[in-house]
Amino acid sequence: MSLLQSTQPTITALSGHTFINPPGLYDPRPNGYSHVVVAQAPARLVFLAGQGGEAADGQLSPEFADQVQQALRNLQTALHAAQADLAHITRLTVLVVDHSPQRLAVLSDAIKALWGERPTPACTLIPVPRLALDGMLFEIEAQAVVPTADA
Repeated sequence: MSLLQSTQPTITALSGHTFINPPGLYDPRPNGYSHVVVAQAPARLVFLAGQGGEAADGQLSPEFADQVQQALRNLQTALHAAQADLAHITRLTVLVVDHSPQRLAVLSDAIKALWGERPTPACTLIPVPRLALDGMLFEIEAQAVVPTADA
């Protein structure tokens, strides 16, 4: 994790949102998130329940990295059901069982690979002792803001 302080604000506009990493805070981009996201209204708000690493048939890999990848696929499936995509996500909350620097690296790499060069949403990671299902190691929930035609 890089703790370098931003000296210049990083401001990027995409999909009606402004992503900001202000001076005085460390640069979060290597970890796959932004400090601030501003969404313009009018818009549709989309709230996604926590998505875990279980496949559609309920199977859950015992591997953390596999669960992260599946949960991110599940997140995209839920987004598409609401006619939204990754660019519309403004905030993520991530729950990690047995959080460690290695698990943070797996998550950061997966987020950066999925978002590519686009700015990443604001994000909070919460270490937890367990999740809803036995063997569940990862869960991710999202909030998306989809600009309407009036925006």
